[in-house]
Amino acid sequence: MKHPETYKGQEVVVLGLAKSGVQVAKTLHAFGAKVIVNDKKDRDQCPEASELEALGISVLCGGHPEGLIHPGVSLLVKNPGIPYTVGPVQKAMELGIEVVTEVEVAYHICSAPIIGITGSNGKTTTTTWVGKMLEAAGLRPIVAGNIGTPLSEAAASATSDNWMVVELSSFQLKGTTDFRPTVGCLLNVAETHLDYHGDMEDYVNSKAKLFANQLESDTAVLNWDDPVCRKLVPYVKSKLLPFSITEKLVEGVYLDPPYIPEVQDELSRMVVYRDAQGAAHEIVNVSEIGLPGRFNVENALAAAAIAIAAGAQPNQLAEPLMSFRGVEHRLEFVEKKNGVTYYNNSKATNSKATTMALRALNAPIVLIAGGLDRGSDYMELLPVFKDKVKAVVALGETREKIGRVAGLAGLTRVVLVDTVEDSASALNTAIREATGLAQPGDIVLLSPACASWDMFASYEERGRIFKEAVHNL
Repeated sequence: MKHPETYKGQEVVVLGLAKSGVQVAKTLHAFGAKVIVNDKKDRDQCPEASELEALGISVLCGGHPEGLIHPGVSLLVKNPGIPYTVGPVQKAMELGIEVVTEVEVAYHICSAPIIGITGSNGKTTTTTWVGKMLEAAGLRPIVAGNIGTPLSEAAASATSDNWMVVELSSFQLKGTTDFRPTVGCLLNVAETHLDYHGDMEDYVNSKAKLFANQLESDTAVLNWDDPVCRKLVPYVKSKLLPFSITEKLVEGVYLDPPYIPEVQDELSRMVVYRDAQGAAHEIVNVSEIGLPGRFNVENALAAAAIAIAAGAQPNQLAEPLMSFRGVEHRLEFVEKKNGVTYYNNSKATNSKATTMALRALNAPIVLIAGGLDRGSDYMELLPVFKDKVKAVVALGETREKIGRVAGLAGLTRVVLVDTVEDSASALNTAIREATGLAQPGDIVLLSPACASWDMFASYEERGRIFKEAVHNL
């Protein structure tokens, strides 16, 4: 798309309110565009509408009116979660009207260089960690995007002295055309969000848009251990800075000695950055990293590579690597009661995330899992169920599928929680069942492997209810 100032006097439709929709509507209005905001929710469910109308922005709630999209519309900015199959988006594409997400608008007004971070798992942890590292290096980060503050709001106040550190979803990236991060990072790729993308090709292509407009002077940080990430290397035009936990790299961030896949051991390992001249810089011992689990070691390596690409020195990274204790709902310690430790990993909305959490913990685990059914058979969980799980409590739409995998893994203690109760009561029942199955020294882990929307408004709500129920046991 063009710079927002070029839409002065032109009609722009913003589809979907929420935080990003409200902010991008304000941004385009400030540049003189004639903005119309549309949300299918009823007016009483759109508290943001009055604020926008007070600024002179038109707001239409309660459905998508006939004629909303017409040849006179110059741009459609949609909420990332709205599928491309809805009527207004389909009409815009038929008429050749550009369809973008807020990320594209924010990019055109941002004076700061941008770090874009995406991946199926680990985005929020890595993005937050990068912010801590850049703070330690005196590089004035602004952390925004899918992680909290709308990007267009943060971009409006950023200067060239800042670094914009942005968590990006595939939904956001799919709606970009010119977006170009100075540093782009793809953490990993797992089968997820296929109900939105339709197939893995569209999902991967959306993630890969992170690198599409990069120049040779930019940097692409890729997970060298992920086969999908490595397949993108021939299409990356920018400087490549990989990270790996299983291989010593000619240039990049790695472990010395590397992990042997799927083998647990207690060897002492260093996080090392090898620069373009071949010099190796030791950063920190893995045992001192503030978060548990191999997947968090991957996140740590990715964050270090990103920070180095942004100008941080390797010797500035040890302290934030050691002091960071994680983000809410991501393998979050809740409480230890009667010898049983409880962890909240509600953000695990796919099988890979749950697998990584299970492998990160070193005690017998009673797993609480289940949620929205997106069509997966959850067989990916079979090996880790055999190796790490002593019992499963399953709830939500996928409870029978997950229970079946647990049975195939040879588990004899499997409880399926009936969801006739309200959602909070069902989760409380699951916690009581899990507690009854646990013994001192065990772990009760909420790691659903599913989205929350069959029972809860968000994974955050699911995690908060879990924590409250554990505290009240």
